[in-house]
Amino acid sequence: MASKRELLEELLAPVVASLGCELWGIEYQTHGRNALLRIYIDSENGISVEDCEKVSRQSSAVLDVEDPISGKYTLEVSSPGLDRPLYKLEQFERFSGAQIEVRLRMPLDGQRKWRGLLAGVEGDEVVLRVDSENEYLLPIDSIEKANIIPQFTK
Repeated sequence: MASKRELLEELLAPVVASLGCELWGIEYQTHGRNALLRIYIDSENGISVEDCEKVSRQSSAVLDVEDPISGKYTLEVSSPGLDRPLYKLEQFERFSGAQIEVRLRMPLDGQRKWRGLLAGVEGDEVVLRVDSENEYLLPIDSIEKANIIPQFTK
């Protein structure tokens, strides 16, 4: 059975694509009776406030008709930003060489939070180089959350 996030992604990806954007990812969180649906969109030309507004309006219309979320929810549409979250293997592959922060669902070697160099993807695992001697293979399903760590140069 597909998760709520997967169902929402399947429903909204065509809407976002029809507006000339890429559905980067979806976060769905419940807080008691209320829920938050955050849609991240991206584009080669960047994302404007107008892009977010268009996607929000169209997504809201589709969500009203399809009604996949029972109860109250807040809809947010945003660009992924500099500290963009990573959801899919293709995204990890695309940002190979970047510094990332990862939170695992279950501890590995006694810890859930990891930081290091995204060294690539092998099969369905993310390769994280923590230092020059330690490299870890993290199954994509074991990753609860992953974000790029923005690097600023002087």
